[in-house]
Amino acid sequence: MKAAKKIDYYSFLEKITPLIAVIFALLVGAIVIVIIGEDPIYVYKILFSNAISNRDGWGNVLFRATPLIFTGLAVAFAFRCGLFNIGGEGQVYIGAFLSTWVGFTFTSLPAFILIPLCILTAAAGGALWAAVPGILKAKKGVHEVIVTIMMNWIAASLTFFLVLKYKAPETETMIAAGVKQMIPHTKEIAQAARLPRLYDLFKSINIDFPSYNQVNVSFFIAIGVAILAYYILWKTNLGYEIRAVGYNPLAAEYGGISVAKNIVLAMVISGAFAGLVGTNEVMGFKYRWRQELFTGLGFNGIAVALLGKNHPLGVVLAAILFGILNYGGAIVNIFTEGRIPRELIMVLQAVIVIFVVISDEIVKRLIVKRRKLT
Repeated sequence: MKAAKKIDYYSFLEKITPLIAVIFALLVGAIVIVIIGEDPIYVYKILFSNAISNRDGWGNVLFRATPLIFTGLAVAFAFRCGLFNIGGEGQVYIGAFLSTWVGFTFTSLPAFILIPLCILTAAAGGALWAAVPGILKAKKGVHEVIVTIMMNWIAASLTFFLVLKYKAPETETMIAAGVKQMIPHTKEIAQAARLPRLYDLFKSINIDFPSYNQVNVSFFIAIGVAILAYYILWKTNLGYEIRAVGYNPLAAEYGGISVAKNIVLAMVISGAFAGLVGTNEVMGFKYRWRQELFTGLGFNGIAVALLGKNHPLGVVLAAILFGILNYGGAIVNIFTEGRIPRELIMVLQAVIVIFVVISDEIVKRLIVKRRKLT
């Protein structure tokens, strides 16, 4: 009985490692802030109060969290099948660009057709890009990490070529001034392809919300995708098979589950989630493709998935935490006149992820050791 209690204790400890990691990271950040010569209590008060104490702050946090929910779910879903999808960046590029192309090409379509078409195109683009490493893994045993990393570079170069092909024409003012586009971008998508911002929705029901805030309907799409991911993984036969393959592919194969099929399906679904980033960055924000919009989102999704313990709910909470740190860090940098750099937030995020990984491994070894003793 005592041994069972110990195992339960360690299992509980394993579940709360993300919370412990966040607390540890904040302590590390406080030490760094003291070394810099600032008051950590004052800095953290600015960070969290500006991020979560008003509607504008929450809007900025949710806007920053939305793409991380998509990419975090992409990594988490693949990981449930024992796959490490490190190609979220490339899947974001392809899905978002194809969505943009549909948005500025089929301009005559009404919104009730064009918006779903752009969303489905974004998902399909990411899914097709992820299908390649999935098929190579399933059929030839090629490691998905190598293939997805290489395909990130291919996607970045391909979309850069395409953005030059579909580059927006320079304005008369730019031509007269002899100014070139500093960052190539496509022309804007049609009005009918744009997702409404929360300001528009709240205005219709007489709720005050800042008109300049960028959070849009894509956040609700992200929440819907998180619910869908949970439903697939824990409420369907497909999810059961995917998780079985992730736990033990040999046992799953012995039990009549097709490992190859589930590897491909897991990667395709994972890529579709990543491709949906375009709904936030293109359809709800810039309304055009710009290469710098997506840099780092795919890789940040890995950190979000690790912190969220590869569970859809955990991914959403981790993405919101990263959104708080990202937005709050920018505000702190302004309030302290640059004495607290924004890069400190990147350090905090890295410390959180490192501590989660290390503590997970320690707790797992303790559980295994305890079970051997019993």
